[in-house]
Amino acid sequence: MIIVGIDPGYAITGFGVVSYEKNHFQVLDYGAITTKAHTPFEQRLLTIHQQMDVLIERFHPDVMAIEELFFARNTTTAIGTAQARGVVILAAAEANIPVYEYTPMQIKQAVTGYGRADKNQVSQMVKMLLNLEKMPKPDDVTDALAVAICQAHTGINRAFEAVGGYQYGRYGKKEFDL
Repeated sequence: MIIVGIDPGYAITGFGVVSYEKNHFQVLDYGAITTKAHTPFEQRLLTIHQQMDVLIERFHPDVMAIEELFFARNTTTAIGTAQARGVVILAAAEANIPVYEYTPMQIKQAVTGYGRADKNQVSQMVKMLLNLEKMPKPDDVTDALAVAICQAHTGINRAFEAVGGYQYGRYGKKEFDL
């Protein structure tokens, strides 16, 4: 199974592409889609969408995993990040790729075994699990690889299908009761 993990953002969208077969990871690619400050916002979103299309066309992933957003303070950043997340999910939908979402705590739990692990612990486990020589930079890339690892360890589970956090399932109506 080829998994693309995404840590969404409008300045930096981290991505990690892994193959996961028989409990074995193979890293196919990782990096960041970046947009420059002072670029019109719609152009930043367009760049993210276009680069996601390229990534999808190159690797033909079976599934996409993306981090759920959580912002306690800066709602302006949250809205922009949510819009970037939306264009990433749109790219997956256009390619008919199922999207799964995980909270930061779920990702930490899947990668380290502890849902309150710090960034360094997660980074060290990503490096070890994927047999990387060094930790990827920026942190958004390591986070995206952690999301991909979480998806691999969780498997295809409808309970984690992307629902936007506020629709059916986890936070509202009974599971899949449409």
